[in-house]
Amino acid sequence: MRSEVSVSWGGDAATYRFDLEEVQLMTHEAARAWLDEQFVALECEPLRASGKVLTADKVVAVAQGAGQDRFSQAEHREWAQAFARAASAALAKPVVRIDVAALAIGY
Repeated sequence: MRSEVSVSWGGDAATYRFDLEEVQLMTHEAARAWLDEQFVALECEPLRASGKVLTADKVVAVAQGAGQDRFSQAEHREWAQAFARAASAALAKPVVRIDVAALAIGY
């Protein structure tokens, strides 16, 4: 089964794809902990007015908080790969498409 995470910023911006076929995935708990840590470190804000943060919202917020440079620059490749592993494991989906501009996730 194909396993991939893609992150895009919409429009003409590049889409960054991470093939997870040969990569050991994180456990669900480890993925949630990693995303929680990044959410705080990047000073992300809840996307919903209620303040409730769903896992999918957290994935989008972390990608948005990290910015496109974390996905495009070689020196951040390890972080971007960890993000992809965490997103796939936390959402329990083998294929995840994150559209940061639209604040949306597709499976």
